[in-house]
Amino acid sequence: MKKFLAVYLGTEASRNAWMALDEAERQKRDKAGMQGWNDWVQTHKDSIVELGAPLGKTLRASRRGIDTAKNELCAFTVVQATSHEQAAKLFEDHPHFMLFPGESIEIMECLPIPG
Repeated sequence: MKKFLAVYLGTEASRNAWMALDEAERQKRDKAGMQGWNDWVQTHKDSIVELGAPLGKTLRASRRGIDTAKNELCAFTVVQATSHEQAAKLFEDHPHFMLFPGESIEIMECLPIPG
């Protein structure tokens, strides 16, 4: 089995649209989204290596020092599968973009460290 990192993406536009909803509608969708997320986890529990977590604000470290940074990363999960395609299929119709305002999920193989 190979390991794959899935990163959940959401644009500023999708977040703004979410925040434009009235509180009651956000709570209703949040409840449905969390139920969908829990159902997804139960369905794919044998493939999940690390459930992951939502991601907070970003700091970027470089040769220039540490700066604030902005990106579309929302959360992550690590799964295992026999192929890249099989790993990606785990995320079809995921609640991140079906119920929540997320845009997409990118799945990439975790390669062995060279040497």
